[in-house]
Amino acid sequence: MRRLEAVSHFEYEVQSSTRSHTHRRHSHQAYSAARRQLRRRVGDVTGSRRRASMTQPTGRGKMAARLRGLVWASRPLLPVVQTWELHARRWVRALRRSPVRVVSPSGQVVERKPGPGKQPRRAAAETGPHEPRRKPSLQVPPSQKPCTWEDSGLRYDKALPGDRRLSSVMTIVKSRPFREKHGKILLEGRRLIADALKAGAVPKIFFFSRLEYLKELPIDKLKGVSLIKVKFEDIKDWSDLVTPQGIMGIFAKPDHVKMTYPETQLRHLLPLLLICDNLRDPGNLGTILRSAAGAGCSKVLLTKGCVDAWEPKVLRAAMGAHFQVPIINNLDWETLPNYLPTDTRVYVADNCGLYAQAHMSNKASDYGWVCDQQLSKLHKYEEEEEDLEPGASKAWLPEVEVQSYDLDWTEAPAAVVIGGETHGVSLESLQLAESTGGKRLLIPVVPGVDSLNSAMAASILLFEGKRQLRVRAEHVSRDRSYH
Repeated sequence: MRRLEAVSHFEYEVQSSTRSHTHRRHSHQAYSAARRQLRRRVGDVTGSRRRASMTQPTGRGKMAARLRGLVWASRPLLPVVQTWELHARRWVRALRRSPVRVVSPSGQVVERKPGPGKQPRRAAAETGPHEPRRKPSLQVPPSQKPCTWEDSGLRYDKALPGDRRLSSVMTIVKSRPFREKHGKILLEGRRLIADALKAGAVPKIFFFSRLEYLKELPIDKLKGVSLIKVKFEDIKDWSDLVTPQGIMGIFAKPDHVKMTYPETQLRHLLPLLLICDNLRDPGNLGTILRSAAGAGCSKVLLTKGCVDAWEPKVLRAAMGAHFQVPIINNLDWETLPNYLPTDTRVYVADNCGLYAQAHMSNKASDYGWVCDQQLSKLHKYEEEEEDLEPGASKAWLPEVEVQSYDLDWTEAPAAVVIGGETHGVSLESLQLAESTGGKRLLIPVVPGVDSLNSAMAASILLFEGKRQLRVRAEHVSRDRSYH
Protein backbone atom coordinates (compact mmCIF):
# COMPACT_ATOMS: atom_id res chain seq x y z
CA MET A 1 0.00 0.00 0.00
CA ARG A 2 2.76 2.44 0.90
CA ARG A 3 4.70 1.51 -2.21
CA LEU A 4 1.73 2.31 -4.44
CA GLU A 5 1.25 5.65 -2.76
CA ALA A 6 4.92 6.48 -3.23
CA VAL A 7 4.83 5.62 -6.94
CA SER A 8 1.71 7.69 -7.55
CA HIS A 9 3.19 10.55 -5.54
CA PHE A 10 6.37 10.43 -7.63
CA GLU A 11 4.34 10.56 -10.85
CA TYR A 12 2.41 13.48 -9.48
CA GLU A 13 5.64 15.39 -8.70
CA VAL A 14 7.03 14.77 -12.18
CA GLN A 15 3.86 15.85 -13.88
CA SER A 16 3.37 18.96 -11.74
CA SER A 17 6.94 20.13 -12.39
CA THR A 18 6.31 20.30 -16.14
CA ARG A 19 2.95 22.09 -16.06
CA SER A 20 1.83 25.59 -15.38
CA HIS A 21 0.18 26.76 -12.20
CA THR A 22 -3.28 26.27 -13.61
CA HIS A 23 -2.52 22.78 -14.76
CA ARG A 24 -1.00 21.94 -11.37
CA ARG A 25 -4.24 22.87 -9.71
CA HIS A 26 -6.23 20.62 -11.99
CA SER A 27 -3.72 17.79 -11.57
CA HIS A 28 -3.77 18.19 -7.78
CA GLN A 29 -7.53 17.90 -7.78
CA ALA A 30 -7.35 14.81 -9.96
CA TYR A 31 -4.65 13.35 -7.73
CA SER A 32 -6.71 13.94 -4.60
CA ALA A 33 -9.70 12.23 -6.18
CA ALA A 34 -7.53 9.28 -7.25
CA ARG A 35 -6.07 9.01 -3.79
CA ARG A 36 -9.48 8.96 -2.15
CA GLN A 37 -10.69 6.33 -4.58
CA LEU A 38 -7.55 4.23 -3.92
CA ARG A 39 -8.10 4.42 -0.17
CA ARG A 40 -11.66 3.20 -0.61
CA ARG A 41 -10.45 0.27 -2.68
CA VAL A 42 -7.74 -0.67 -0.13
CA GLY A 43 -10.25 -0.31 2.68
CA ASP A 44 -12.54 -2.69 0.93
CA VAL A 45 -9.72 -5.20 0.57
CA THR A 46 -8.68 -4.98 4.25
CA GLY A 47 -12.28 -5.18 5.36
CA SER A 48 -12.81 -8.31 3.37
CA ARG A 49 -9.65 -9.81 4.92
CA ARG A 50 -10.90 -9.10 8.39
CA ARG A 51 -14.26 -10.64 7.62
CA ALA A 52 -12.52 -13.64 6.11
CA SER A 53 -10.32 -14.09 9.18
CA MET A 54 -13.31 -13.85 11.47
CA THR A 55 -15.21 -16.47 9.57
CA GLN A 56 -12.05 -18.66 9.23
CA PRO A 57 -12.29 -19.50 5.56
CA THR A 58 -10.67 -22.45 3.94
CA GLY A 59 -7.39 -22.33 2.00
CA ARG A 60 -9.20 -21.83 -1.27
CA GLY A 61 -11.04 -18.79 0.17
CA LYS A 62 -7.81 -17.25 1.44
CA MET A 63 -6.17 -17.63 -1.93
CA ALA A 64 -9.17 -15.94 -3.71
CA ALA A 65 -9.11 -13.05 -1.28
CA ARG A 66 -5.39 -12.50 -1.86
CA LEU A 67 -5.86 -12.55 -5.63
CA ARG A 68 -8.67 -9.96 -5.41
CA GLY A 69 -6.42 -7.69 -3.34
CA LEU A 70 -3.60 -7.96 -5.86
CA VAL A 71 -5.98 -7.14 -8.73
CA TRP A 72 -7.28 -4.05 -6.97
CA ALA A 73 -3.74 -2.93 -6.07
CA SER A 74 -2.41 -3.40 -9.61
CA ARG A 75 -5.22 -1.47 -11.43
CA PRO A 76 -3.96 1.64 -13.31
CA LEU A 77 -4.83 5.10 -12.14
CA LEU A 78 -7.76 5.84 -14.40
CA PRO A 79 -8.44 9.39 -13.11
CA VAL A 80 -4.91 10.47 -14.06
CA VAL A 81 -5.44 9.24 -17.61
CA GLN A 82 -8.75 11.11 -17.75
CA THR A 83 -7.05 14.33 -16.69
CA TRP A 84 -4.66 13.99 -19.61
CA GLU A 85 -7.59 13.55 -22.00
CA LEU A 86 -9.29 16.57 -20.44
CA HIS A 87 -6.25 18.77 -20.95
CA ALA A 88 -5.79 17.56 -24.53
CA ARG A 89 -9.35 18.50 -25.37
CA ARG A 90 -8.90 21.86 -23.75
CA TRP A 91 -5.81 22.63 -25.79
CA VAL A 92 -7.59 21.60 -29.01
CA ARG A 93 -10.41 23.98 -28.19
CA ALA A 94 -7.91 26.76 -27.56
CA LEU A 95 -6.20 26.24 -30.91
CA ARG A 96 -9.49 26.76 -32.74
CA ARG A 97 -9.63 30.37 -31.63
CA SER A 98 -8.54 32.96 -34.17
CA PRO A 99 -5.16 34.48 -33.27
CA VAL A 100 -4.93 38.17 -32.51
CA ARG A 101 -1.25 38.48 -33.33
CA VAL A 102 0.92 36.27 -35.56
CA VAL A 103 4.73 36.17 -35.18
CA SER A 104 6.61 34.91 -38.24
CA PRO A 105 10.00 33.12 -38.01
CA SER A 106 11.71 36.30 -39.18
CA GLY A 107 10.34 38.18 -36.18
CA GLN A 108 7.71 40.19 -38.06
CA VAL A 109 4.50 40.72 -36.09
CA VAL A 110 1.22 40.80 -38.00
CA GLU A 111 -1.86 42.21 -36.28
CA ARG A 112 -5.14 40.45 -36.99
CA LYS A 113 -8.25 42.61 -36.99
CA PRO A 114 -11.42 41.10 -35.56
CA GLY A 115 -13.99 40.00 -38.09
CA PRO A 116 -17.18 41.95 -38.82
CA GLY A 117 -19.62 41.86 -35.96
CA LYS A 118 -16.97 40.78 -33.40
CA GLN A 119 -16.12 43.04 -30.48
CA PRO A 120 -12.59 43.15 -29.05
CA ARG A 121 -12.10 41.71 -25.58
CA ARG A 122 -10.92 44.97 -24.08
CA ALA A 123 -13.92 46.86 -25.38
CA ALA A 124 -16.20 44.14 -24.06
CA ALA A 125 -14.49 44.30 -20.67
CA GLU A 126 -14.93 48.07 -20.48
CA THR A 127 -18.70 47.67 -20.66
CA GLY A 128 -20.21 46.85 -17.34
CA PRO A 129 -21.28 43.29 -16.55
CA HIS A 130 -24.85 44.40 -16.04
CA GLU A 131 -25.06 46.62 -19.15
CA PRO A 132 -26.58 44.86 -22.18
CA ARG A 133 -24.40 44.70 -25.25
CA ARG A 134 -25.55 46.81 -28.16
CA LYS A 135 -26.37 44.88 -31.30
CA PRO A 136 -24.85 46.18 -34.53
CA SER A 137 -27.36 48.19 -36.56
CA LEU A 138 -28.75 46.56 -39.69
CA GLN A 139 -29.64 49.77 -41.50
CA VAL A 140 -29.06 49.63 -45.25
CA PRO A 141 -27.40 52.71 -46.76
CA PRO A 142 -29.62 54.69 -49.15
CA SER A 143 -27.31 53.85 -52.05
CA GLN A 144 -27.68 50.10 -51.47
CA LYS A 145 -31.32 49.46 -52.28
CA PRO A 146 -32.58 45.87 -52.25
CA CYS A 147 -32.22 44.42 -55.71
CA THR A 148 -33.64 40.96 -55.17
CA TRP A 149 -36.79 39.52 -53.68
CA GLU A 150 -34.86 38.00 -50.75
CA ASP A 151 -33.14 41.30 -49.88
CA SER A 152 -36.37 43.28 -49.95
CA GLY A 153 -37.97 41.27 -47.16
CA LEU A 154 -41.39 41.11 -48.83
CA ARG A 155 -43.89 38.61 -47.50
CA TYR A 156 -47.04 37.14 -49.03
CA ASP A 157 -50.06 35.26 -47.73
CA LYS A 158 -51.24 31.94 -49.05
CA ALA A 159 -55.00 31.70 -49.48
CA LEU A 160 -56.46 28.71 -47.67
CA PRO A 161 -59.50 26.74 -48.83
CA GLY A 162 -62.59 28.84 -48.26
CA ASP A 163 -60.73 32.18 -48.49
CA ARG A 164 -63.19 34.68 -49.98
CA ARG A 165 -60.88 37.66 -50.39
CA LEU A 166 -60.54 37.13 -54.14
CA SER A 167 -64.26 36.73 -54.72
CA SER A 168 -65.20 39.75 -52.59
CA VAL A 169 -62.74 42.02 -54.38
CA MET A 170 -63.74 40.78 -57.82
CA THR A 171 -67.39 41.48 -57.05
CA ILE A 172 -66.46 45.13 -56.52
CA VAL A 173 -64.23 45.68 -59.55
CA LYS A 174 -66.51 43.83 -61.97
CA SER A 175 -69.42 46.21 -61.35
CA ARG A 176 -69.26 49.82 -62.57
CA PRO A 177 -71.31 51.31 -59.67
CA PHE A 178 -69.14 49.54 -57.10
CA ARG A 179 -66.03 50.46 -59.07
CA GLU A 180 -66.90 54.16 -59.01
CA LYS A 181 -68.00 54.02 -55.38
CA HIS A 182 -64.84 52.36 -54.05
CA GLY A 183 -62.48 53.93 -56.59
CA LYS A 184 -60.78 50.65 -57.57
CA ILE A 185 -59.99 49.00 -60.87
CA LEU A 186 -58.81 45.56 -61.97
CA LEU A 187 -55.68 45.02 -64.08
CA GLU A 188 -54.79 41.59 -65.39
CA GLY A 189 -51.55 40.49 -66.98
CA ARG A 190 -47.91 41.20 -66.24
CA ARG A 191 -47.42 43.73 -69.04
CA LEU A 192 -50.47 45.81 -68.17
CA ILE A 193 -49.58 45.79 -64.47
CA ALA A 194 -45.99 46.78 -65.23
CA ASP A 195 -47.19 49.71 -67.39
CA ALA A 196 -49.50 50.85 -64.61
CA LEU A 197 -46.73 50.73 -62.00
CA LYS A 198 -44.40 52.62 -64.31
CA ALA A 199 -47.01 55.34 -64.85
CA GLY A 200 -47.48 55.83 -61.11
CA ALA A 201 -50.69 53.92 -60.47
CA VAL A 202 -51.16 52.93 -56.81
CA PRO A 203 -51.53 49.15 -56.27
CA LYS A 204 -53.61 47.77 -53.41
CA ILE A 205 -53.73 43.96 -53.73
CA PHE A 206 -52.03 41.40 -55.96
CA PHE A 207 -53.39 37.90 -56.53
CA PHE A 208 -50.92 35.52 -58.17
CA SER A 209 -50.55 31.80 -58.72
CA ARG A 210 -46.75 31.59 -59.04
CA LEU A 211 -44.08 33.60 -57.27
CA GLU A 212 -42.12 34.05 -60.51
CA TYR A 213 -44.88 36.31 -61.88
CA LEU A 214 -44.51 38.63 -58.90
CA LYS A 215 -40.72 38.74 -59.12
CA GLU A 216 -40.95 40.23 -62.62
CA LEU A 217 -42.48 43.44 -61.21
CA PRO A 218 -40.46 46.33 -59.71
CA ILE A 219 -39.67 45.47 -56.09
CA ASP A 220 -39.84 49.06 -54.82
CA LYS A 221 -43.43 49.34 -56.07
CA LEU A 222 -44.61 46.32 -54.05
CA LYS A 223 -43.93 47.68 -50.57
CA GLY A 224 -47.07 48.08 -48.52
CA VAL A 225 -49.15 46.02 -50.98
CA SER A 226 -51.14 42.96 -49.94
CA LEU A 227 -49.69 39.94 -51.76
CA ILE A 228 -51.91 36.85 -51.80
CA LYS A 229 -51.04 33.58 -53.49
CA VAL A 230 -54.07 31.69 -54.80
CA LYS A 231 -54.67 28.69 -57.00
CA PHE A 232 -54.58 29.12 -60.75
CA GLU A 233 -58.09 27.70 -60.94
CA ASP A 234 -59.40 30.58 -58.81
CA ILE A 235 -57.80 33.15 -61.11
CA LYS A 236 -59.19 31.33 -64.14
CA ASP A 237 -62.71 31.48 -62.71
CA TRP A 238 -62.61 35.29 -62.41
CA SER A 239 -60.49 36.08 -65.46
CA ASP A 240 -61.90 37.44 -68.71
CA LEU A 241 -59.01 36.06 -70.74
CA VAL A 242 -59.06 32.80 -72.62
CA THR A 243 -55.58 31.98 -71.29
CA PRO A 244 -55.09 33.80 -67.95
CA GLN A 245 -51.57 34.95 -67.14
CA GLY A 246 -51.73 34.00 -63.47
CA ILE A 247 -51.61 37.46 -61.89
CA MET A 248 -54.29 40.07 -61.17
CA GLY A 249 -53.88 43.44 -59.50
CA ILE A 250 -56.33 45.75 -57.73
CA PHE A 251 -55.36 49.41 -58.16
CA ALA A 252 -56.74 52.70 -57.00
CA LYS A 253 -58.54 54.46 -59.85
CA PRO A 254 -55.84 56.54 -61.57
CA ASP A 255 -56.05 60.32 -61.74
CA HIS A 256 -54.77 61.80 -65.00
CA VAL A 257 -53.27 64.74 -63.12
CA LYS A 258 -51.08 62.53 -60.91
CA MET A 259 -50.05 60.09 -63.62
CA THR A 260 -46.53 60.01 -65.09
CA TYR A 261 -46.71 59.37 -68.82
CA PRO A 262 -43.75 58.18 -70.94
CA GLU A 263 -41.35 60.87 -72.07
CA THR A 264 -41.46 59.65 -75.67
CA GLN A 265 -45.22 60.06 -75.65
CA LEU A 266 -44.97 63.58 -74.25
CA ARG A 267 -42.43 64.59 -76.91
CA HIS A 268 -44.74 63.51 -79.75
CA LEU A 269 -47.96 65.11 -78.49
CA LEU A 270 -50.02 66.94 -81.11
CA PRO A 271 -52.60 69.72 -80.79
CA LEU A 272 -55.24 67.08 -81.41
CA LEU A 273 -57.97 65.91 -79.04
CA LEU A 274 -60.54 63.14 -79.20
CA ILE A 275 -64.08 63.34 -77.85
CA CYS A 276 -66.06 60.10 -77.51
CA ASP A 277 -69.84 60.56 -77.68
CA ASN A 278 -72.16 57.70 -76.67
CA LEU A 279 -69.67 54.92 -77.32
CA ARG A 280 -71.23 51.80 -75.80
CA ASP A 281 -69.03 49.01 -77.15
CA PRO A 282 -65.99 48.19 -74.94
CA GLY A 283 -63.96 46.78 -77.82
CA ASN A 284 -64.47 49.90 -79.95
CA LEU A 285 -63.51 52.23 -77.11
CA GLY A 286 -60.38 50.24 -76.34
CA THR A 287 -59.31 50.29 -79.98
CA ILE A 288 -60.00 54.04 -80.22
CA LEU A 289 -57.86 54.70 -77.14
CA ARG A 290 -55.07 52.65 -78.66
CA SER A 291 -55.26 54.64 -81.91
CA ALA A 292 -55.33 57.91 -79.97
CA ALA A 293 -52.14 56.96 -78.14
CA GLY A 294 -50.50 55.91 -81.40
CA ALA A 295 -51.45 59.12 -83.20
CA GLY A 296 -50.19 61.32 -80.37
CA CYS A 297 -53.42 62.80 -79.06
CA SER A 298 -52.91 65.13 -76.15
CA LYS A 299 -56.14 64.14 -74.41
CA VAL A 300 -59.22 61.90 -74.67
CA LEU A 301 -62.56 63.10 -73.31
CA LEU A 302 -65.48 60.74 -72.64
CA THR A 303 -69.00 62.07 -72.23
CA LYS A 304 -71.75 60.58 -70.12
CA GLY A 305 -73.33 57.63 -71.87
CA CYS A 306 -70.00 56.06 -72.88
CA VAL A 307 -68.84 52.74 -71.55
CA ASP A 308 -66.51 52.97 -68.56
CA ALA A 309 -62.95 53.43 -69.75
CA TRP A 310 -61.66 51.26 -66.84
CA GLU A 311 -63.81 48.26 -67.62
CA PRO A 312 -61.73 45.09 -68.00
CA LYS A 313 -62.72 44.59 -71.66
CA VAL A 314 -61.74 48.16 -72.52
CA LEU A 315 -58.42 47.76 -70.72
CA ARG A 316 -57.71 44.55 -72.60
CA ALA A 317 -58.52 46.10 -76.00
CA ALA A 318 -56.51 49.28 -75.32
CA MET A 319 -53.27 47.34 -74.65
CA GLY A 320 -51.87 49.82 -72.11
CA ALA A 321 -53.07 53.02 -73.84
CA HIS A 322 -54.68 54.12 -70.55
CA PHE A 323 -51.20 54.81 -69.20
CA GLN A 324 -49.92 56.64 -72.30
CA VAL A 325 -52.58 59.29 -72.92
CA PRO A 326 -54.68 61.27 -70.38
CA ILE A 327 -58.28 60.04 -70.19
CA ILE A 328 -61.04 62.08 -68.57
CA ASN A 329 -64.19 60.11 -68.00
CA ASN A 330 -67.90 60.86 -67.47
CA LEU A 331 -68.12 64.50 -68.59
CA ASP A 332 -71.17 66.68 -69.21
CA TRP A 333 -71.47 68.71 -72.37
CA GLU A 334 -71.78 71.83 -70.24
CA THR A 335 -68.39 71.27 -68.59
CA LEU A 336 -66.61 69.68 -71.54
CA PRO A 337 -65.48 73.00 -73.13
CA ASN A 338 -63.47 73.70 -69.96
CA TYR A 339 -61.12 70.84 -70.89
CA LEU A 340 -60.45 72.17 -74.39
CA PRO A 341 -57.52 74.49 -75.14
CA THR A 342 -58.30 77.99 -76.28
CA ASP A 343 -59.17 78.50 -79.96
CA THR A 344 -60.00 74.82 -80.39
CA ARG A 345 -62.28 73.88 -83.27
CA VAL A 346 -64.54 70.86 -82.88
CA TYR A 347 -65.02 68.58 -85.90
CA VAL A 348 -67.71 65.91 -85.99
CA ALA A 349 -67.39 62.61 -87.83
CA ASP A 350 -71.05 62.41 -88.88
CA ASN A 351 -72.23 60.96 -92.19
CA CYS A 352 -75.67 62.34 -91.56
CA GLY A 353 -74.40 65.77 -92.57
CA LEU A 354 -73.62 64.48 -96.05
CA TYR A 355 -77.18 63.26 -96.46
CA ALA A 356 -78.45 66.66 -95.41
CA GLN A 357 -76.28 68.36 -98.01
CA ALA A 358 -77.32 65.83 -100.68
CA HIS A 359 -80.97 66.23 -99.67
CA MET A 360 -80.76 69.98 -100.19
CA SER A 361 -79.03 69.61 -103.57
CA ASN A 362 -81.21 66.64 -104.69
CA LYS A 363 -78.02 64.76 -105.73
CA ALA A 364 -77.83 61.96 -103.20
CA SER A 365 -76.36 59.61 -105.81
CA ASP A 366 -73.31 61.86 -106.19
CA TYR A 367 -72.04 60.90 -102.73
CA GLY A 368 -70.68 57.50 -101.89
CA TRP A 369 -72.35 57.43 -98.54
CA VAL A 370 -75.74 56.54 -97.14
CA CYS A 371 -76.39 55.01 -93.71
CA ASP A 372 -79.85 53.69 -92.89
CA GLN A 373 -79.50 54.44 -89.20
CA GLN A 374 -78.37 57.99 -89.82
CA LEU A 375 -81.09 58.46 -92.44
CA SER A 376 -83.66 57.43 -89.88
CA LYS A 377 -82.02 59.80 -87.45
CA LEU A 378 -82.29 62.69 -89.92
CA HIS A 379 -85.92 61.76 -90.64
CA LYS A 380 -86.51 61.95 -86.91
CA TYR A 381 -85.06 65.46 -86.94
CA GLU A 382 -87.41 66.36 -89.84
CA GLU A 383 -90.44 64.92 -88.04
CA GLU A 384 -89.62 66.96 -84.96
CA GLU A 385 -89.21 69.97 -87.19
CA GLU A 386 -92.68 69.40 -88.72
CA ASP A 387 -94.22 69.28 -85.24
CA LEU A 388 -93.08 72.82 -84.57
CA GLU A 389 -95.50 75.70 -84.88
CA PRO A 390 -95.33 77.69 -88.13
CA GLY A 391 -93.77 80.73 -86.42
CA ALA A 392 -91.34 78.78 -84.23
CA SER A 393 -87.60 78.97 -84.82
CA LYS A 394 -85.67 76.10 -86.35
CA ALA A 395 -82.38 77.06 -84.70
CA TRP A 396 -82.29 73.85 -82.62
CA LEU A 397 -80.82 72.00 -85.62
CA PRO A 398 -77.23 73.30 -86.05
CA GLU A 399 -76.09 74.12 -89.56
CA VAL A 400 -72.58 72.72 -89.80
CA GLU A 401 -70.74 72.65 -93.10
CA VAL A 402 -69.63 69.28 -94.51
CA GLN A 403 -65.99 68.81 -95.48
CA SER A 404 -63.99 65.89 -96.81
CA TYR A 405 -61.65 64.39 -94.26
CA ASP A 406 -58.55 64.77 -96.49
CA LEU A 407 -58.85 68.55 -96.75
CA ASP A 408 -56.92 70.72 -94.33
CA TRP A 409 -58.74 71.04 -91.00
CA THR A 410 -55.79 71.21 -88.56
CA GLU A 411 -54.73 74.85 -88.99
CA ALA A 412 -55.90 75.40 -85.39
CA PRO A 413 -56.04 73.04 -82.40
CA ALA A 414 -58.67 70.47 -83.38
CA ALA A 415 -60.94 68.14 -81.46
CA VAL A 416 -62.60 65.22 -83.26
CA VAL A 417 -65.95 63.87 -82.05
CA ILE A 418 -66.62 60.16 -82.62
CA GLY A 419 -70.16 58.90 -82.06
CA GLY A 420 -71.41 55.42 -81.30
CA GLU A 421 -72.63 53.07 -84.00
CA THR A 422 -76.07 52.71 -82.46
CA HIS A 423 -77.10 56.29 -81.72
CA GLY A 424 -74.51 58.31 -83.64
CA VAL A 425 -73.38 61.71 -82.44
CA SER A 426 -75.55 63.76 -80.14
CA LEU A 427 -77.16 67.10 -80.85
CA GLU A 428 -74.89 68.71 -78.24
CA SER A 429 -71.81 67.76 -80.25
CA LEU A 430 -73.20 69.47 -83.35
CA GLN A 431 -73.98 72.56 -81.33
CA LEU A 432 -70.44 72.61 -79.96
CA ALA A 433 -69.02 72.25 -83.47
CA GLU A 434 -71.16 75.14 -84.69
CA SER A 435 -70.14 77.37 -81.78
CA THR A 436 -66.41 76.74 -82.30
CA GLY A 437 -66.42 77.13 -86.10
CA GLY A 438 -65.90 73.42 -86.78
CA LYS A 439 -67.26 71.22 -89.56
CA ARG A 440 -68.53 67.74 -90.29
CA LEU A 441 -65.85 65.44 -91.63
CA LEU A 442 -66.78 62.99 -94.39
CA ILE A 443 -65.07 59.66 -95.12
CA PRO A 444 -66.62 58.54 -98.46
CA VAL A 445 -67.35 54.85 -98.99
CA VAL A 446 -68.77 52.80 -101.85
CA PRO A 447 -72.57 53.25 -102.29
CA GLY A 448 -74.58 50.57 -100.54
CA VAL A 449 -71.97 49.97 -97.83
CA ASP A 450 -72.95 50.73 -94.28
CA SER A 451 -71.03 53.28 -92.23
CA LEU A 452 -67.56 52.48 -91.02
CA ASN A 453 -66.85 51.08 -87.63
CA SER A 454 -66.41 53.79 -84.99
CA ALA A 455 -62.90 52.66 -84.14
CA MET A 456 -61.95 52.54 -87.83
CA ALA A 457 -63.35 56.01 -88.52
CA ALA A 458 -61.55 57.45 -85.49
CA SER A 459 -58.26 55.90 -86.58
CA ILE A 460 -58.58 57.31 -90.10
CA LEU A 461 -59.37 60.83 -88.90
CA LEU A 462 -56.69 60.93 -86.20
CA PHE A 463 -53.88 59.75 -88.44
CA GLU A 464 -55.07 62.07 -91.20
CA GLY A 465 -54.83 64.94 -88.75
CA LYS A 466 -51.34 63.79 -87.79
CA ARG A 467 -50.33 63.71 -91.46
CA GLN A 468 -51.62 67.24 -92.03
CA LEU A 469 -49.73 68.56 -89.00
CA ARG A 470 -46.54 66.87 -90.16
CA VAL A 471 -46.85 68.32 -93.66
CA ARG A 472 -47.46 71.78 -92.24
CA ALA A 473 -44.43 71.49 -89.99
CA GLU A 474 -42.29 70.50 -93.00
CA HIS A 475 -43.49 73.53 -94.99
CA VAL A 476 -42.72 75.85 -92.10
CA SER A 477 -39.22 74.45 -91.69
CA ARG A 478 -38.62 74.70 -95.45
CA ASP A 479 -39.72 78.33 -95.52
CA ARG A 480 -37.42 79.15 -92.62
CA SER A 481 -34.47 77.54 -94.41
CA TYR A 482 -35.12 79.67 -97.53
CA HIS A 483 -35.20 82.89 -95.51
